[in-house]
Amino acid sequence: MGKGARAALQIAEKETLIAALIPKEKLPTKKEIRDSIPEHCFQHSYTAAFAHVARDGLIIATFAFLAFACLRRENLTAVDWVGWNCYAFFQGAALTGWWVLAHECGHGGFSASQLVNDCVGMVLHSALLVPYFAWQYSHAKHHSKTNHLMDGETHNPNSKDDVEEAGYVTLAHAVGEEGFVVFQLFAHLVVGWPVYLIMNASGARRLYNGKPIEGRLLDHYRPTSALFPPSWRKRIFIGTCGIAVALGAIAYSVAAFGALPVWLFYGGPYMWVNFWLVLYTWLQHTSPDVPHYGDDEWTWVRGALCTIDRPYAECLGFFDWVHHHIGSTHVCHHLFSNLPCYHAVEATQHLKAYLKPLNLYNYDHDSLWVSMIKAARTCHYIEEPAGVQYPKPITNLFNKDGKAAPKAAKAD
Repeated sequence: MGKGARAALQIAEKETLIAALIPKEKLPTKKEIRDSIPEHCFQHSYTAAFAHVARDGLIIATFAFLAFACLRRENLTAVDWVGWNCYAFFQGAALTGWWVLAHECGHGGFSASQLVNDCVGMVLHSALLVPYFAWQYSHAKHHSKTNHLMDGETHNPNSKDDVEEAGYVTLAHAVGEEGFVVFQLFAHLVVGWPVYLIMNASGARRLYNGKPIEGRLLDHYRPTSALFPPSWRKRIFIGTCGIAVALGAIAYSVAAFGALPVWLFYGGPYMWVNFWLVLYTWLQHTSPDVPHYGDDEWTWVRGALCTIDRPYAECLGFFDWVHHHIGSTHVCHHLFSNLPCYHAVEATQHLKAYLKPLNLYNYDHDSLWVSMIKAARTCHYIEEPAGVQYPKPITNLFNKDGKAAPKAAKAD
C-alpha cells in the first residue's frame, strides 16, 4: 500500500469516530454483531489462560532478577537511580499484564469456570492492591453503561456546572492552557486510580438503584458502601481482606528488608501499573470526536460502539503484546467482555470487517503520547448530562480576553 493510500485510510478511519450519531433504530443488534465473529473465538482454554499467566510471570521474574543482579539497593549512585527507574517502567508494564488477566477473570473471559476466574483474579488483583470483587462490580457497570452520562462508570465527563463549581475554570486561567494539560495528566495518571477507589471520582451521577448520591462516600472497600447493592457485601468484604493480606505482606517486607528496597522493587512498578490501567480506561472512551449520551439517547449498542481501538505500537509493540492487546482490541472487548483475550486479535479482525463498512468501527492511529495530550487538552467537560454531548476544552469557558468567564447565576 502506497503512502497516499495509507493516508487516505487513516483519514477514513478517523472519520468513523462520529458514526455513533447514526439513528438508534438503524444500529445493528448485539446478536448481528456477534454473528460476525466465528464461534471458536468465544471458546475458553485453561491451557491458553494459564500459559498467559506463566508468560507474564516469567517476564516479571526476569526483570526482577536483572534489577537484583545489576543494581544496588543502598548507597545508590546516579546510574543506579536511572536503572531503577527503567526497571520500574518496564516492570510496571509487565505487571499490568497480570492486571489485565485479573480483569479478564472479573469478566469471565479467562476460563469457563467462575471459581477459577475468581481465585486467579483475586490473587493477581490483590497483589496489585486492587479490591477484586469491588472493582469487578463497578467495572461491570462501566461495561453495561458505556458512555452513559448518568450511569456510566470511570471517566464520566464533568458538566459545565461541575467544572465551574470545582474551580477548574479559575485554575485553568491561573496556570494557562499548557499548565492545565499537565494538571490533567497528573490528575488522571498519578492520583486518578486511588481517588477513584476511595471516592469513586469520575463515576456515575446516581446510585445503582437510580437514587441520587446525596453526598455519600462511594468507596470500593467497605461492604456497606452505597456503591454496592446489599447482595454484594460478602464479596466486597472478601476482596477487602485480600487487600489487607497484601498490605500485611508489604509491611512485613519493609520490616525485613527496609523501605527503600521494597519501594524499588514494588512501589515504583506499582505506580506505573496505575498509570497504565487508568490510561486504557481514559483513552479507549475519550476523544473530542466521541459522544456521551443522556437517558434519552443512550442504548447499549450505541454506548459500546463509542469505544476506540488504538495501536499502542510504541516500543516495537511490546506494550500491546504484554498487555494482551487490551487497547488494540478494546471495541471487541466492550461488545463481548467474556470473549477470551487470547482470541481477541482474531475476533477483532472479523469484527472490523463487519463494522468498518457500516462506518461503526472506531480506530485512532495517533501515538500514545499524542492521544494523551489530545485528551488532556480538549476533553474537560460537557454542557449537561442529557442528549448527545461531545467533550469540550475548558478554554471554551474563557472570555474573549482569555480570562475565566463569570458563572451565570442560577434561577431560583
